[in-house]
Amino acid sequence: MARAVSTRRQVAVSILAWVVALAIFFPILWTVLTSFKTEAEAIASPPSFLFFDWTLENYGEVQERSDYFRHFMNSVVISLGSTLLGLLIAIPAAWSMAFVPAKRTKDVLMWMLSTKMLPPVGVLIPIYLMFRDLGLLDTRTGLVIVLTLINLPIIIWMLYTYFKEIPGEILEAARMDGATLWSEIVHVLTPMAVPGIASTLLLNVILAWNEAFWTLNLTAAKAAPLTAFIASYSSPEGLFYAKLSAASTMAIAPILIIGWFSQKQLVRGLTFGAVK
Repeated sequence: MARAVSTRRQVAVSILAWVVALAIFFPILWTVLTSFKTEAEAIASPPSFLFFDWTLENYGEVQERSDYFRHFMNSVVISLGSTLLGLLIAIPAAWSMAFVPAKRTKDVLMWMLSTKMLPPVGVLIPIYLMFRDLGLLDTRTGLVIVLTLINLPIIIWMLYTYFKEIPGEILEAARMDGATLWSEIVHVLTPMAVPGIASTLLLNVILAWNEAFWTLNLTAAKAAPLTAFIASYSSPEGLFYAKLSAASTMAIAPILIIGWFSQKQLVRGLTFGAVK
């Protein structure tokens, strides 16, 4: 029987949730508003929230100076490419961990996750030297590879969690009907785990899109994504807040739109198997 919740408590929890949500969203809102100010208004004290002279000149100057669409396409290729490559590797790996009995599966998963705890700067020099010698510096291919390796533990962990919720008897029935290993994974397992795979894909696209450390250190101009596009507005001449805000807004707008329209799918996938 469900526990009754008083109206006062519901209102209090709702207000608290709105306050936390607004506190999280406020920096994004302030960045968007600042992008429509002049440089003088952007650094004015006290700052103006809505009552200022709105202008679009920052967006025009940012596009004229930095070629937004080239950086945007680099981000799309890098984030989607690394995520899809990661899924191709992670789906068979998660399947084997979820359905093939092994004593040390949990140990392997913990070891994989522990690699995320290593500070990236600790392996920057060897990876940089390898990329230099292999000709992968400032290339989309190089960034796809390194971002795949970075996010692979998370992809495998998430898929393993989803696959464990699928009854093994279904796969056994498919084997009895003559399904090969490839058919079992592609035609039986994958369709049943579509919500989990979709949420994994969305989450890792966001992680790859926002990755700054490796994109700034392994690119210069040709393969520079939107993170490098934003960083270019922090210069020795000074920090141009209005133009930096315009560049930041242009960089985060695509991923915010994707997140807004896919939030139901993302929540459904992240809570898949949480309630039995």
